[in-house]
Amino acid sequence: MVTTMFAFVFNSYLTLALEWPKIFELFYMNNELTSLDYFKIFIEIFVYFISIAGVFYLSYIYRDQSLRKDCLLLNKTVNYFIRSCFWAVVFVGLADVIISFLRVEDLLDNVVGQDLATQLGRSKFRGPYVHIPLVFLGFFVGIFIKHIAFTWLAFLVVIAELLIVITRFVFSYEQAFQGDIVRFWYAALFLFASAYTLFEDGHVRVDVLYSKFTSKTKGIVNSYGSVLMGMTLCWCILLLGMWEKTNVIVNPMLSYESAQSGFGMYTKYWLASFLAIFAISMMIQFSSYLFESYADYKNEDGKREIQDNLSH
Repeated sequence: MVTTMFAFVFNSYLTLALEWPKIFELFYMNNELTSLDYFKIFIEIFVYFISIAGVFYLSYIYRDQSLRKDCLLLNKTVNYFIRSCFWAVVFVGLADVIISFLRVEDLLDNVVGQDLATQLGRSKFRGPYVHIPLVFLGFFVGIFIKHIAFTWLAFLVVIAELLIVITRFVFSYEQAFQGDIVRFWYAALFLFASAYTLFEDGHVRVDVLYSKFTSKTKGIVNSYGSVLMGMTLCWCILLLGMWEKTNVIVNPMLSYESAQSGFGMYTKYWLASFLAIFAISMMIQFSSYLFESYADYKNEDGKREIQDNLSH
């Protein structure tokens, strides 16, 4: 599930962003594919092949490794992904707020020059040349800072909202980017923290029958739930959001869609990407949860104790 998901996301980038031909075009009647198009399609098929064959190979190599170690490996993967996305949205949010403030106060020309200021007023320039480098910086920082700082992101949301209150009611000053940064960080907090909350069993659970189950029965329920409900939801989000250029995730990202206010933050397309990040992180975490649940069913040693303050 995880490797095929990454193959699908990568191929979606090739076909939708780089406009490579889709694999299905091989079966179209009277297609006009060139030799280069066939080579590109071969690469796309090869990516799916590696994503599946590689799993069987690794499963054979590490066949003596316990399910709980596999669970922790996937959890480390999703933790790195999420904390890197956290740093990315912090860097992008701060940088975009500064640019938007300088633009709305007509100070950007004096700071960076008229030509660059004009370019920064275009979302298709600010996205690839300001936001994307900061995303790479976030993933670089995520290598060294191991903890997930969701509490700090919540604190930043509170600070941003507090500044809105102070500037509005004390100084009678309010701009569109102030509300944008609150929505930007709050959406990231809500969607990014879901995978971590699942690992800590912190999501609200309606315990009508579940709380009375044995550990083995809970393992069965969680295993089937991870596949039939969790992974299915993630695939629905990715397929409906990234199948065509007009879909809800891909379309805003390809056009670097921004808010209607020209002096607000140019991060509206990020809100669409958060749905993809949510689906990717939850797919990895549901796979980790599946391994752990099946290990509970088999009564493997090393059962993890859930923090009482997070479970419901």
